[in-house]
Amino acid sequence: MLYRGKPKMLVLIGIISVFNCISGQTLESKWKGNPPRYICSVPGLPGPPGHPGSNGAAGPHGRIGLPGRDGRDGRKGEKGEKGDPGLRGKAGPAGKIGGRGDRGPVGKRGPNGTGGEKGFVGPAGPPGEKGDKGNRGIPGKPGICKCGSLVPKSAFSVGITTSYPVELTPIKFNKVLFNEGEHYNPNTGKFICAYPGIYYFSYDITLANKHLAIGLVQNGQYRIKTFDANTGNHDVASGSTVMYLNPEDEVWLEIFFTDQNGLFSDPSWADSLFSGFLLYADTNYLDALSEDYA
Repeated sequence: MLYRGKPKMLVLIGIISVFNCISGQTLESKWKGNPPRYICSVPGLPGPPGHPGSNGAAGPHGRIGLPGRDGRDGRKGEKGEKGDPGLRGKAGPAGKIGGRGDRGPVGKRGPNGTGGEKGFVGPAGPPGEKGDKGNRGIPGKPGICKCGSLVPKSAFSVGITTSYPVELTPIKFNKVLFNEGEHYNPNTGKFICAYPGIYYFSYDITLANKHLAIGLVQNGQYRIKTFDANTGNHDVASGSTVMYLNPEDEVWLEIFFTDQNGLFSDPSWADSLFSGFLLYADTNYLDALSEDYA
């Protein structure tokens, strides 16, 4: 019983092995994307040739060959036509002056020429000796003296009739004592220069009840400042200076500090005065004035 069944078992095992082999090859071919090929099948015809592959990398350069020989010179061409003349070149530098030759023999004297024109007067000779004193001449007519009219005049002296003027404005000295040339204006309190030159200015101010801070002003600029403190009694503040003025320059007195305007005036016994005058005029101005009169 055992013996008889053994051949059948072997046959069954062989069929199962062949089936597993065929089915395994089929599945493997499907996974790889290739058509199934069975071991036990007959080989097919060869497939078509594949596409040519890409070019390979370039090989190394070969050695540089020896230089070739120079070619033979060509034949000499025919002579061309004569060209146009070129531009004239610059003259060369002058040569050195040659040596002086020997003097030739003296020729015969020629005929006399005509007289030339009269020449210019020559320079003056040295002064001669002093001559004798001449006779006295006839007296001339008397001249007209204009000396006084050539002297510029400018002077003033003024007082004030009110007390405690406004600060930081020209003080109007309205009491005119002297005003040569009318160069001081009592309505504005300003002296206006008419003649350029050197001027002298001074002031004597009586103060009472307040301190006094007063200054001399030229064209808006303080030239001198004085300050006097009130001690309960009347006092006098004074100042003076010399300055150069041009025409149209303005000069005046002014209180330069607020509430320090103790200027006092009482016509019965006290005056506050402002004075000035021309010391001498500018020499250039005097020269021009003399030419105008001449």
